[in-house]
Amino acid sequence: MTDLSSFPIAERWPAQHPDRLQLYSFPTPNGVKVSIALEEIGLPYEAHAINIGKDETWTPPFLSLNPNGKIPAIIDPDGPDGKPLALFESGAILLYLAEKTGKLLPASASRRYETIQWVFFQMAGIGPIFGQVGFFHKFAGREIEDKRPLERYSKESKRLLGVLESRLAGRQWIMDDEYTIADISMLGWVRNLVGFYGAGELVDYAGLTHVPAWLERGLARPAVQRGLEIPARPA
Repeated sequence: MTDLSSFPIAERWPAQHPDRLQLYSFPTPNGVKVSIALEEIGLPYEAHAINIGKDETWTPPFLSLNPNGKIPAIIDPDGPDGKPLALFESGAILLYLAEKTGKLLPASASRRYETIQWVFFQMAGIGPIFGQVGFFHKFAGREIEDKRPLERYSKESKRLLGVLESRLAGRQWIMDDEYTIADISMLGWVRNLVGFYGAGELVDYAGLTHVPAWLERGLARPAVQRGLEIPARPA
C-alpha cells in the first residue's frame, strides 16, 4: 500500500484509499476544473473537501502542499518515475492529468500547444477578471461607493467573452470538435459569472450566441455534472 505519511496534509485529511490520486479542493470555479477532468478521464481518485469558508487553506497542513494557500491541489501516488507527486495550480494539474492519461489534449504538437494557449487565456484572463466581477458585484466589494472597479472588470469580462464568442463561431468546442482541458478550464467560470455571480446583464451575456450554446453543451455532459459537485460542500 502506498505510504503518504511524508505529506503533512495526509495527517489532517487522511486517505482512505492512499493508492488513488488525492484531490484537495472545494467546488469553486477553480476547484471543479480538476474534479471535472478526473470524472471525464475516469482516473480513480479520492476527494477531500478543504473548507475555504473556514480558511482551511491557510492551515499548516494545507500550506505544506500549496504554499500559496489556494485550492485545488493534488497528490498523485503514482507520479513520474514511480514516485508520489504533489502539485498545485489548477492549470498545471489539468495539463498533468491530460499528459498522464493521454486524454483531453490533442496528440499533435501544434494542436496541443494551441490548446494550452487557451488554458493560459483562462488562467490569466477569465479567472482573475470574472472573480473580480464576483467580488465587486456580489460580495463585499458591492458596498464600495466608487463603482469604477466594477465597471472596469465588467467591461473587461465582456471583452473576454467576446474573444470566446469569436473563437467558438463555427466550433462545438474550443478546439473544434475535440473537447479538451481548454473547455474544462472555462466552463465553471462562465457558469459562475452568469449564475452564482448574477452578472449576466452587466456583461451583456444575452447578446452572445456561441458562448451560451457552448456552455449548455458542456453542462449537459454527465462528467461535468458530477464534477461540479465534487467535493461535496460540508453540511
